[in-house]
Amino acid sequence: MKVAVLDINGKDTGRKVELSKDVFAIEPNNHAVYLDVKQYLANQRQGTHKSKERAEIAGSTRKIKKQKGTGTARAGSIKSGVFKGGGRMFGPTPRNYGFKLNKNLKRLARKSALSIKANENSIVVLEDFSFDTPKTKSFTAVLKALGLEDKKSLFVLGASNNNVYLSSRNLKGSEVVNNSELNTYKILNANQVVLLESSLEEIESNLSK
Repeated sequence: MKVAVLDINGKDTGRKVELSKDVFAIEPNNHAVYLDVKQYLANQRQGTHKSKERAEIAGSTRKIKKQKGTGTARAGSIKSGVFKGGGRMFGPTPRNYGFKLNKNLKRLARKSALSIKANENSIVVLEDFSFDTPKTKSFTAVLKALGLEDKKSLFVLGASNNNVYLSSRNLKGSEVVNNSELNTYKILNANQVVLLESSLEEIESNLSK
């Protein structure tokens, strides 16, 4: 599968790159994609939710009424969850929502996500570029040239580039990541995936194993 290489002005450079069929043209595995996205979202949860249970409520421990003869249900403590101000029964406690997935499944999920985007013609290959200084205006100009100013976009760098990253940080609809940070959720969440030339070899090398 050949894709034209564009420059930062959105013009065809006249060069083309071959996208690996093993990474960008496989039959997507929807269940693998689901599990990888589920794991990513689970890992974003802080899990710090907490409510007080009966034993943690400050209050009297005396029996609030006699056991029999009141015509109502028996009650032993004002801290019971059935009373206003009492502890919450089976309330949330801090926990880790993360779970493990094996490397092969995660690799399959990422290849599936890239194949879905390639099939939708939502992958652009851009020649490597950089900025002299971090400037949001410079990155916005690149987005405008590529027709992505009103779309969610994911730029994948071959190597860390602080100036490009900082230039994009104030823009809500655009995200810049290194190829090592690429994941299934970010690929699918973007309307357009922009791969810099230098990232291709690393991506195909990592996902072809």
